[in-house]
Amino acid sequence: MIRPADIREWRGRDVVDATGHKVGPLEAVYTDTATDEPAMATVRTGLPTRQRLVFVPLDEAVAGPDYIRVRYDKALVKKAPSIGTDDVLPAEEEEPIFRHYGIDYRPGSAGERRLARG
Repeated sequence: MIRPADIREWRGRDVVDATGHKVGPLEAVYTDTATDEPAMATVRTGLPTRQRLVFVPLDEAVAGPDYIRVRYDKALVKKAPSIGTDDVLPAEEEEPIFRHYGIDYRPGSAGERRLARG
């Protein structure tokens, strides 16, 4: 289980896939608004002049001394929905992120957002 207290230390750590391939540095962690548990991370990818933040689920993530290992393949993560490095995730863009990874998306009972940047 991921301990929320550890998340503050994760920014800037390399995110790697299950085989150890580097995806990019972790930018931010998003929590599930229903459970207050870490749910997604954004990872900085792209060329220095054309960077973007892609989303990757943190289920089964493992924190190492200088990396965060996710269970998703680098190629899948790189194709995930993204936002600009200075952008905010619009509520209507949440569902495509979950769908990209084959995860059921359920907003709150009153239509509340599922993700909140921590």
